[in-house]
Amino acid sequence: MSRQISSLLAIAAVCVTLAPAPAFAQAPKKAPVDCEQVKCIALTFDDGPGQYAGTLLDTLKKYDAKATFFLEGQYVKSRPAFVKRMVAEGHEVGNHSYSHPDFTKAEAGTIRNEIKKTQDAVKKAAGVEPKLLRPPYGLADLQVADVATEFGMPMILWTAGSEDWSSKNVDAIKKKTMEVAQPNGIILMHDWVKQTVDAMPALVKSLQKKGYHLVTVSDIVKGQDLQPGDIFPVPAGWEK
Repeated sequence: MSRQISSLLAIAAVCVTLAPAPAFAQAPKKAPVDCEQVKCIALTFDDGPGQYAGTLLDTLKKYDAKATFFLEGQYVKSRPAFVKRMVAEGHEVGNHSYSHPDFTKAEAGTIRNEIKKTQDAVKKAAGVEPKLLRPPYGLADLQVADVATEFGMPMILWTAGSEDWSSKNVDAIKKKTMEVAQPNGIILMHDWVKQTVDAMPALVKSLQKKGYHLVTVSDIVKGQDLQPGDIFPVPAGWEK
């Protein structure tokens, strides 16, 4: 477990290189946010791109907010324009497998195939390869960590969830997210939940009113030393 233990002490800047996308204007480069000096939070969206991703991207653009999208390859393949736009508008894209199996119950070859197919799909859609892996269900073990290491990818979980998949209620999603918001927090959400997308304008405004800068996961971990195969935040029990 030494690799995972060390990751708790050292977490790296892992940034996706943004490449111009033909269908959308490239987001202008801005001075990077220093999350050691200002309040930052990373909203992360799993299982997409969902059918409402365009509306979500409109909201993020309106309020000059960034997010990280942990994408499933099967939906990248069917909705590549959303992925292209995510990258063009300065958001971060991560790998969330191709078809969302439990990696801890899969053979190494299956895990490799799931990751590789999604890497290839994102590269085809947007010209970049994800640098971060979020294993399905947030479940990982040493075999998953070993395969992630082969791809040069750290694994990113979350500090708290919005529970949007469960409540599917706009007010509940806003309330829960504000309750669990904390500086340098990584919040789990889903862009296939319509109520999450509907809640986003008010939620983004509320977070910004409280002084939060909405940034990517890589902004949150910037300046640290997260290595391929490490996991952050470290799940309970991994330290033992």
